[in-house]
Order: sequence, then C-alpha cells, then structure tokens
Amino acid sequence: MSVRIVRLGSPRHPREGLRIGTVRRPPRGVPKARTAADDWYDVWYPELSPSPDLVKKALAASGDREWQAFVRAFRKEMAEPAPRRTLDLLAALSANADFSLGCYCEEEARCHRSVLRALLEERGAALA
Repeated sequence: MSVRIVRLGSPRHPREGLRIGTVRRPPRGVPKARTAADDWYDVWYPELSPSPDLVKKALAASGDREWQAFVRAFRKEMAEPAPRRTLDLLAALSANADFSLGCYCEEEARCHRSVLRALLEERGAALA
C-alpha cells in the first residue's frame, strides 16, 4: 500500500486508488460529474493547497531564491494544526491503503506537490 504523487488529469496508475485533488480551484470547464471519470480527482481537498497569496508567489517564482521562499511559506501553512493533522492521517493511511495526491502543475519540482511529498516522507508515509 502507498501514496502516489500525481499530476491531475494524467492517466491513472492501475494501483493508484483514490485520487485526491490538492488544488485551490476545480479544473476549468470540467463538469463536477466528470472530475473522476476524466482522471482529475475523486475527492477535492483544497485544504492541502497553498493559500491564494502563496499560489501567486509560486507562479511568480522565477528563480531558486523565490521558489525556496514559497516552500518555506507553504511549509509554515502546512504546520498549522488542521493541515498537520491531515498530513499525519494520510501518512498513517498510506500503510494500509493505496491513494494519490495531485495538482495540475506540469513539473513536480516546481509544484506544491513536491512539498507535500517531502512532508509525507518526513512522517514516514509509504510512497510509491
């Protein structure tokens, strides 16, 4: 059992399990009834996405210095009690269930999902 970090909208892996969309907004132009069928997500969970101000900061990051400032700020948001408990829960669930977390960004290295991956690893999550 494990958690996968994926790009939303990409084809699903056969053992991916439940796909959780950790994005601030649903995909544009996709009817709610099609989000799972079209490989976006099964459950929308914006609580694990950056705040709107941080999304702007991430999109504007042109170099490593700006990106690292985003990472520090997002880690601070994820250290708040509710997101911290969610990450603890997901790390524990990864030992017994297959599921995935995702975002729309093309490049994981410049996406908040890379930070989520690191936070889950730090909690001992089983990652695929």
